[in-house]
Amino acid sequence: MEYVTNKTLEKLKYDLVRDGLISYEDIEKAAELAVSQNVNIGQILIKSNLITEEALLKFLETKLHIPYVDLKDYTLDTRCLKYINFNDARKYKIIPLFKIENVLTVAMADPLDLFAIDKIVEKTGCEIEPVVSAENLVLKKIEEYYDSDSSIGQIKIENEETVFDWQEDLHNDVLSDEHIQILIRSILKQAILSNVHELFFEHVPNGLSVNFRINSEIINTGQIPSVLVVPFISKLKSLSSLDTTICELPQLGKLIFKVDDIVLTASISAFPTINGERISLKIYKPPKKLNEIGLSENQINIVKSQMETPGIVLVCGSSLSGKTHIVYSILSEIACLKKNIMTIESIAKYNLENVNQCELNENIGFNIEKAMRFIEFQSPDIIYFEGITSKTALDYFSSLVYKNKVLITEFLADNIADLIKKLSYNDFEMFKILISCIIFVHNSDRIEVFDKNDLKRFTGI
Repeated sequence: MEYVTNKTLEKLKYDLVRDGLISYEDIEKAAELAVSQNVNIGQILIKSNLITEEALLKFLETKLHIPYVDLKDYTLDTRCLKYINFNDARKYKIIPLFKIENVLTVAMADPLDLFAIDKIVEKTGCEIEPVVSAENLVLKKIEEYYDSDSSIGQIKIENEETVFDWQEDLHNDVLSDEHIQILIRSILKQAILSNVHELFFEHVPNGLSVNFRINSEIINTGQIPSVLVVPFISKLKSLSSLDTTICELPQLGKLIFKVDDIVLTASISAFPTINGERISLKIYKPPKKLNEIGLSENQINIVKSQMETPGIVLVCGSSLSGKTHIVYSILSEIACLKKNIMTIESIAKYNLENVNQCELNENIGFNIEKAMRFIEFQSPDIIYFEGITSKTALDYFSSLVYKNKVLITEFLADNIADLIKKLSYNDFEMFKILISCIIFVHNSDRIEVFDKNDLKRFTGI
């Protein structure tokens, strides 16, 4: 459990020594442990009983001249939730408390996170007055207050009948924000009940068609009428932190919502067409332990052993087979290793403890080429990158194996024969030689793991 983020404590850690709260030796040891374990230095200080949480927060209050607020029994003004959406609240670990005139007071785990403050100022148009609070309490309040206010609300499917039609919630004479949220919630509910992980919203002459991808086929499940199209798309984009005023350029965002008591993530892609924006949504389930997804003990040992030896771990399968879910399960499992684990992703599906996740952002010029130029300065031991996007990227990441890196990536293949055929192309010559392990996801019930010996024996790779 995190208490205060590194931006604040890194700036003030030696003030703890000067104030006689912690010895120099202890702060240096805590800093080393924080780096080696890739955790918050505040966690190390508190868990090592070097300082109490209360003393640490009071220290920050004094040094930063920012008030400390104990959120444990705090009741915030729910009218202020509209200023910060659920996604931003979780992302920046920030929650609004109250508003007086044009000043919005917010509780933050990291009051020196100026980037977060600038973003909130930009979106709200308010002046921001931060107070400091324990991070675990900020996150707890976010989960408590955003269930049914600024997010789409909690989707209930526990003990739900399997037959469900989102269109039953479509017919409502009242055009309201609440009605739009009900629609979004109902569509997602039907998708989850139908075990659908990808859905599309496409403009048609009289509205917006809602399509599910089922077994590689796109099935139309109904149509949102024209009168609701603009508010529906606007609400979906705002919940995903997309710019609602832009429709001529592609945008990529993330929607976080709750199903029963489980937090799910969906990536949202808005893409301009001659008929209007096409919205694509992919739902990702939280990662599970490797032994919970059908891997045997021997398979788990093979996967873990590959993390100790330079090479490429290739996670293969057809579209929507669950490749990303497997990767996240692997990353969660190996996060306890004393290694620098880094990711390069278009969207971070879930926040993984002890993993340095990196989101590409074309809007500010941070693309895969820029990531390739600078990631080595971070001295990663294990790198996950989503997929092979170009020959240049393929060759670069392959070359990192010669620098003692372990690479994890995904590869689209419908079956083993398709995989062998694709890897036989000349572009994959060096890449293929460096593969140390292949995890083939046939479906959620059948996953095969091949080590180097298996690859030679069964696939000729």
